[in-house]
Amino acid sequence: MTEAPLVPADEGGLMPDGDEGWFVLNAKDARWLDGDFGKYTAWEGANFRFPQLGINLNVLAPGEAMTMYHRENAQEDFLVLSGECVAIVDGQERPLRQWDLLHVPAGVDHAIVGAGTGQSLVLAVGARTGAEDEGLVYPAEPAAQKHGAGVAETTSDPKVAYEQFSFRKCGYEQGWLP
Repeated sequence: MTEAPLVPADEGGLMPDGDEGWFVLNAKDARWLDGDFGKYTAWEGANFRFPQLGINLNVLAPGEAMTMYHRENAQEDFLVLSGECVAIVDGQERPLRQWDLLHVPAGVDHAIVGAGTGQSLVLAVGARTGAEDEGLVYPAEPAAQKHGAGVAETTSDPKVAYEQFSFRKCGYEQGWLP
């Protein structure tokens, strides 16, 4: 297999060109999303997702939700690299601190929200089964709503769940990562 070339994204940062090949891409050089739900990079190209594992890096200020409270048909794991967060799992709140791993089996309701006094950095990894979006649900959950990470009414439509959020595609900005 050959190396996938890295190309400039129109919005800033670099991304792999195409969906095949190996590459090395530093998070500070990658394309990012910056918005109401924190800062995020997934290292993927413009028109493809990694076929077996989704992997992304999330920078959250206190009170910023990483995702809306949801469940899907695939395992996800979250490792707090720095800072503090609150995990909301099946309606229960759990504090997360540096080096804590939150393991979420398929079908478990969850969300993560930044906490503490400074930004947090979370590495997220999720299985890609081909059916992970089947059964995707955003349940109305008071614990998630309290943190700004919950929908008002249960939905399976991501557009409805995220309609309150805005974001911009961009390159990395100084200070986002330690």
